[in-house]
Amino acid sequence: MIVATLFGLFFLFLLLSVPVAVSLGLSTLITAYIFEGSDLLIDLSSNIFSQLDKYALMAIPMFILAGSLLSKGGSAKRIIEFAKAFVGHLPGGLPIAAIFASIIFAAVSGSSPATVAAIGSIMFGAILSAGYPKTYAIGTITTAGSLGILIPPSIVMIIYGVTAEQSIGKLFMAGVIPGILIGSMLMLIAYFGAKRLGFKTTKPASWKERWQKFKEAFWALMTIVIIIGGIYGGIFTPTEAAAVSAIWALFVSLVIYKDIQIKDLGNIFFESAKVSGMILFIIANASMFAYFLTLENIPQMLTDLVVQMNLNKVTFLIAVNIILLIAGNFMEPSSIIMIMVPLLLPIAKMLGIDPIHFGVIITINMELGMLTPPVGLNLFVASGITGESIKEVVKSVLPWFIVMLFGLILITYIPEISLWLPKTMMG
Repeated sequence: MIVATLFGLFFLFLLLSVPVAVSLGLSTLITAYIFEGSDLLIDLSSNIFSQLDKYALMAIPMFILAGSLLSKGGSAKRIIEFAKAFVGHLPGGLPIAAIFASIIFAAVSGSSPATVAAIGSIMFGAILSAGYPKTYAIGTITTAGSLGILIPPSIVMIIYGVTAEQSIGKLFMAGVIPGILIGSMLMLIAYFGAKRLGFKTTKPASWKERWQKFKEAFWALMTIVIIIGGIYGGIFTPTEAAAVSAIWALFVSLVIYKDIQIKDLGNIFFESAKVSGMILFIIANASMFAYFLTLENIPQMLTDLVVQMNLNKVTFLIAVNIILLIAGNFMEPSSIIMIMVPLLLPIAKMLGIDPIHFGVIITINMELGMLTPPVGLNLFVASGITGESIKEVVKSVLPWFIVMLFGLILITYIPEISLWLPKTMMG
């Protein structure tokens, strides 16, 4: 009865267009008051502060600020020119360059919508000007940008790491090969799609020109080296890396590239604070929701149910992917992780699924959720960039979405794709 009331109220609020974060908090407080009385409300309210008082969560506003500083400046454009110099001559060269640049920028910003906005706003017009169909251009920039939550540093992986009490460093490393794999699959589709449309190989850029584009993008690319190299070189933790990346992004944009001025910083800081506040508010309410589920012993009940049903690893992972794909249609990643991980992770552990691998599976599902209506954020960003309706964006994204779905299946059932690198690097 408690679970029915809790989820019934939650979905009722969603149907009434109440924001997801508020729906989570209200449904929890009302259900707690009805069944447990006012004493539990005090416990729940104190839990909000304890959940937010975690060292790892400090990385979120810092990575958001670093991404804002670099995307507001000219770093994205330099990264794109660097990518075009190396792959622009191939059939589908511009779409491939957009995907390549998205992978690089994702490793700088850690944000999927920021990657779509930064790369897509530049590459959409360029791809159209080269003669590609509009649907091809829209599908490329929207899906490539979603790699932002898989390639480290990833805000979604930080939230999973905090919720599941797993190493964020290992999660970051576990996302590298899956991110490159899905990115490569998208590039192959771009290549063969362009050949089918009649595009041919053009004269490649000279190595002198490539060297020049590399030098221009060097300082932006160094952000990746500093973050990843610093973490895995044992110089600093992922949270410290976030702070270092923000300082580095400020130095690069303000002093080296001079893309932004001191007068621009107030607005950049304000916008970053708004995004950070929104994410942390969602985390606070979702953590209260998940804490209440734990108090009512719901995760243990679900685990016992799975034992009784004799589900094996394969069928459980199929069910998980279906549940997460459906959830991604209606909720944003932070909420899904905070609610679903306490419910699903104990079952995954019982079935022998590595928590790091499980985190990558969840992250890819969140990536796909950014591309599905009605709340797929990347769809709205792409719609704003291209001027097309959400319906048209969804139709354009569908073929690329299917490719990414195939990548999810591969990564789900071949754990070593995720686990080989963290095991090799970190044991």
